[in-house]
Amino acid sequence: MTAPDGATTLRFRSADADCDAWFFPGTESSTFEIDGKRPVVVMAHGFAGTKDSGLAPYAERFAAAGLAVLAFDYRGFGLSGGEPRQEISLERQADDYRAAIVAAKAQPGVDPDRIILWGVSQSGGHALTVAADRTDVAAVIAVVPLVNGLAAGRVAYAQVGGAAIARSTATAVASSVARRLGRAPKMMRVVGEPGDVGAALTAPGYLESYRAIAGPSWRNEVDASVGLEIGSFRADKHADRVDAPVLFQIADFDSAAPPHAASKTAFKARAEVRHYPCDHFDIFAGNDYFEPCIAHEIRFLTRHLVSTSGVVGAGTR
Repeated sequence: MTAPDGATTLRFRSADADCDAWFFPGTESSTFEIDGKRPVVVMAHGFAGTKDSGLAPYAERFAAAGLAVLAFDYRGFGLSGGEPRQEISLERQADDYRAAIVAAKAQPGVDPDRIILWGVSQSGGHALTVAADRTDVAAVIAVVPLVNGLAAGRVAYAQVGGAAIARSTATAVASSVARRLGRAPKMMRVVGEPGDVGAALTAPGYLESYRAIAGPSWRNEVDASVGLEIGSFRADKHADRVDAPVLFQIADFDSAAPPHAASKTAFKARAEVRHYPCDHFDIFAGNDYFEPCIAHEIRFLTRHLVSTSGVVGAGTR
């Protein structure tokens, strides 16, 4: 699979496997540069997503604004190596982000002390988690972020009912046990039609929205054991330990990442907050709220990382 225009493909090591990535060096001249070095945006997709499923339009706009960008696939997903495939481990994915930061710093023209962490949905939570206590992170952008798995579970319960949640939990346990015994895991669809008890995301319109952004490496399946992982996902616990400017972009009618949980976490992170009257997938290119989202992101980064004095450091609020 070829990289988008303006990008090159690279691979970097994360623990036991290689992750596949695109690197966009950005425009030749940039107002973000200090001593010939520019910030780099490190980005990955959300729940079972791949970099070829809607990340390129964001990366291309950042590059056109004069930023470097590294977009990558988690281990076990997309074009990255690693086994098992299609299994979400929150801890492993956060480690992949950390490895991606190391890889991004090694690219030519990158300022190693001005890392921008960008995440959407579940990876918006990862961005907060990884940014905590780091001094090399200059900004964090959390787009329609999933920050609290328990809150997401309560929303799912209201949508599909207790019986469906019980079936999903039983399948998750069965898949986890199968993995431990060396057997094939139980798989479920990432997204399906409303009422599809074999899919994780079933809100009206979600299947069509995901198909609209899905790239060739994306697979509509995920290890069902993720149901045991999501409940413990608490990126909100790390929000007050991020010593960098933070932007939260919240979809007020989000059926996947609860907006009330995101709002509480944004307050804890002392974040700038932008609200959009839309649902979860409406912030991707081809929908009405992509342009407002990317415009707000570039303005946010310009305000915090472009200095008239020529000196801007990580940790600046």
